[in-house]
Amino acid sequence: MSDGAKVRVLVIDDSALMRKLIPAILARDPDIEVVGTAMDGNFGLKKIEELRPHVITLDLEMPRMDGMEALRQITRNYRMPVVVVSAHSVNGAAATFKALQLGAFDFVPKPFDASQAKMEGVAEALVEKVKIAARYGGKGTMPLRESAKVRKPLHRPNAAPTKVVAIGISTGGPNALEHLLSELPGDFSGAIVIVQHMPEGFTEMFARRLHECCAIDVREARSGDVLVAGRALICPGNRHMRVRRMPLGDVVVLGDDDKVNGHRPSVDVLFQSVAKEFGSRSIGLLMTGMGEDGAEGLGAIKKSGGLTLAQDEHSCVVFGMPKAGIDRGHVMRVVPLDALPNVLVRNCSISPRVTATAGVNG
Repeated sequence: MSDGAKVRVLVIDDSALMRKLIPAILARDPDIEVVGTAMDGNFGLKKIEELRPHVITLDLEMPRMDGMEALRQITRNYRMPVVVVSAHSVNGAAATFKALQLGAFDFVPKPFDASQAKMEGVAEALVEKVKIAARYGGKGTMPLRESAKVRKPLHRPNAAPTKVVAIGISTGGPNALEHLLSELPGDFSGAIVIVQHMPEGFTEMFARRLHECCAIDVREARSGDVLVAGRALICPGNRHMRVRRMPLGDVVVLGDDDKVNGHRPSVDVLFQSVAKEFGSRSIGLLMTGMGEDGAEGLGAIKKSGGLTLAQDEHSCVVFGMPKAGIDRGHVMRVVPLDALPNVLVRNCSISPRVTATAGVNG
């Protein structure tokens, strides 16, 4: 779309209430124009031809042609970014990640009670993601691969990591993280801690999906989880995550303190603690995402003697977070997504391993 033009949005949802509330929320922004609504996928596809929107918001559970089939046809026949408005439930989370696999740009969780008052809680995120989709969605996302269970090592001792890899990521993150983590070997010698900007209730399903398709262990973090080689811990939505060195093993600690940079979890919170606790044994990595969260924390890792990396612009869906770190002079190496697994393996294999003592939740 051209600069200065309003973002034309088509809303596809079988709920008459949502077909009123979503346009009303979007219409508050002077840069957005809702050009139409549709009650199911069949009507939606016809209106795409007629109205030529820039962005589509899409419900997944609809009669006749459901959202998933509509998404397949939209990604196959049109170059239009889709923001999924998904049910905030276990089944909704599973469907959302399936939609990302099919090429949806991003998602916003629909509250359990999708009344006008409850929708206000996601209004800001909905407006922001529609505008981001309009700006960057034409680039397209890397569709998630079909999840396939992989063979885990038969015996994986709780070995202390040679390095602690801290990753900050947002828009485009599920696709990029799956690509990165699934390429790491089961005997990866580093421990990984991840802040992915994602709503509460979705990170557990995301971690479970990654665990099934990766040779390393992946789980949603709990306070007291031990940092061990070959394990990735994903911060739960709406919590902050820090690391702490303890006599019985190095662990993660979750907290509910105020948002930082408008986020909880915040990448800066994680990076600052990794820099403080692990210094030269730390690796900080900023990946695809909007905004500046993590840029200052990356500077702390660099100052402490750690290695700092950023995903390159070409492989990012949104280059905002890596660019913020680069612009501040905090990034030591800019690396394409496809090369990141080898870079991490190589840099985590430098130090010898030592045996760790398992602790709480270890």
